[in-house]
Amino acid sequence: MGRKPTGRPTSFDIAYAAGVSQPTVSRALRGDRAVSQATQERIRQIARDLNYTVDKNASSLRSQRSNTIALLFFEDPTPDQSMINPFFLAMLGSITRACADRGLDLLISFQRMEDDWHVQYQDSHRADGLILLGYGDYTLYRERLDQLERQGTHFARWGSVSSDSGGLTVGTDNLEAGRLAGQHLIDSGRRRIAFLGGADEHCPEFESRYAGLCRSLRAAGIDPDPALQYDAITTEEAGHSAAQALLSSGKKFDAIFAASDLIAIGAMRALAEAGLKVPSDVAVVGFDDIPAASLTTPPLTTVMQDIRGAGEALVDTLLAQIEGRDLPGHRLPGKLVVRGSSAVA
Repeated sequence: MGRKPTGRPTSFDIAYAAGVSQPTVSRALRGDRAVSQATQERIRQIARDLNYTVDKNASSLRSQRSNTIALLFFEDPTPDQSMINPFFLAMLGSITRACADRGLDLLISFQRMEDDWHVQYQDSHRADGLILLGYGDYTLYRERLDQLERQGTHFARWGSVSSDSGGLTVGTDNLEAGRLAGQHLIDSGRRRIAFLGGADEHCPEFESRYAGLCRSLRAAGIDPDPALQYDAITTEEAGHSAAQALLSSGKKFDAIFAASDLIAIGAMRALAEAGLKVPSDVAVVGFDDIPAASLTTPPLTTVMQDIRGAGEALVDTLLAQIEGRDLPGHRLPGKLVVRGSSAVA
């Protein structure tokens, strides 16, 4: 139990009013999941009622922490020169909100393969740990993750969740999400489903989405055709080029499952240029549910990733690592959002 309130509100005053210990108050105010959601909400309401604010300097001195984390975006080619994949840009809001709820400051920058990201942040005590978004070619990126682990850098990343993924990883259940997309297309009467996106160790998230599609095809008694898989990175131009190559191959297909919405949007442009109609000639499904997905003509069916859950899980996973608590990689479910691009044939 806490002590009676005195003068300027402190965490001990909140503890007294809430009938809990002061350490419980501290954990609740930084969003520690060891404290129940109901208790966290009650403690935060009492803190607001008392006009309590966290003394970050004092907190940092006690914990030898900066109470700051760094969010590093991997540079992606984009037509607007932002160099940020729009899916990750959407995730920025949820990470910022999660940090604010837990009393953390957030630094934002880019990660380049030729740079030592950690030197600017954790080693200089500017940040207690890193959140990494994006990775390019994973076979090259994995070397950098291994280096960060050897150096004891605290980091959490968005990506493919597996037993051998570098660091603590948060990501979508891509295998199941790919299966859902494939099952939807099969239920819509499609049988020759092409996949646009890398399907090997260079792109583990795309690889799992393709594996999910193949699983749904086999379950329906359809043998996946490797000739209907074309590599593409996450850009509209790559999707456009992959779809053009697919069309030039002469292979018959009645649907496209694209590994990202940007790839799907580029593919839809190539189909229109070829005089094919979506969805009557070719159904199209994307992945991510970026804002542009609902603005295409027709609107794009896609797999929605849990943006809000992703931000909270990334921050909580990193905090657990910083505080020495065990927390395994977190796999989030994807949700199929059906729109006009995959109407029943």
